[in-house]
Amino acid sequence: MTKHKFSTAIVCLLVSTCAFAAGEKGEWTLSQSEDPGKIRLFLHSESDANHSFNNSSDWNAAELKGLDWKTAGKHDVRFSIARDAGTIDGDGFLKDGSGAGLFTFHGNAKYSQEMAALGFSGVTEDELFAYTIHDVSLEFVRGIKAAGVTDVDKDKLIAFRIHGVSPEFVREIHAAGVNEIEAEKLIAFRIHGVSPEFVRGIHAAGINTADSEKLIAFRIHGVSPEFVRDMHAAGIGTVDSEKLIAFRIHGVSPEFVKGLSAAGESTTDPEKLVAFRIHGVSPEFVGQLDHLGFPHPDPEKLIALRIHGVTPEYIEKLRARGIQNLTLDQLINLRIHGID
Repeated sequence: MTKHKFSTAIVCLLVSTCAFAAGEKGEWTLSQSEDPGKIRLFLHSESDANHSFNNSSDWNAAELKGLDWKTAGKHDVRFSIARDAGTIDGDGFLKDGSGAGLFTFHGNAKYSQEMAALGFSGVTEDELFAYTIHDVSLEFVRGIKAAGVTDVDKDKLIAFRIHGVSPEFVREIHAAGVNEIEAEKLIAFRIHGVSPEFVRGIHAAGINTADSEKLIAFRIHGVSPEFVRDMHAAGIGTVDSEKLIAFRIHGVSPEFVKGLSAAGESTTDPEKLVAFRIHGVSPEFVGQLDHLGFPHPDPEKLIALRIHGVTPEYIEKLRARGIQNLTLDQLINLRIHGID
């Protein structure tokens, strides 16, 4: 199976948070968030034509210390956002829950020293700004290290905060039976929805959950606990991860299996079922063959018929021209030799 690798570099490019323009000043705008108790804060910083930074995210209104929400009408405001990595000081105006103005960022040099002691040396002013925006607190970093996560670098700490890889998430994944500690896989878990609940559901369905890449592939291709249970109910009891993924890739569904059974084909061989979907052995095809007097062909014969183009229409045309009572093997031979 193709390995599902994840690159934090890609995420960094997408969210524009891995590199920031040098400079400590910028502009802010503020509006109401759809999330109760939060506001949408947009920050823009530009040092020259080639370096700019934009971030739009929801913040707890209480984090903007000193912001005057009570005064009616347009009025001047000042606020401060203080986090471990630094402080954002803003001033401007507010009117009816929306506002704009300028901000200044002050990095915390002591934070850089603390990060170096934790193994993340050389934190730049730009990175201090990123860590402030995404709240990469010292407590968070210590928690990630205590959880035993490996291959963590400065960019991955930001990716953790963006995608929700917290010390609590790591502990819960481990408690669910997946002892994954590799940073990139934990990020991929969050991106693709490999949650503790999902892992427990897959395990309860009888599937081995030890392979992190297969768990990610399950989420990518839609192998859910419900899908596994429905396949078992349809008579396909495989718990092989590769076969379940192949089912989803090629469209071997519980409905497809039940349709084949109703048409008289009750194979439970996973490889044959996948081959059926690849070559077009459908319940309708099986039913049409039965109507033409070919009930219950073996799976290999059904696949050979589709590969060589022996269709119900082909059989009916031969019969209309007086060619009767041919076996399936004879029909296949006719097609192999180009006899129409």
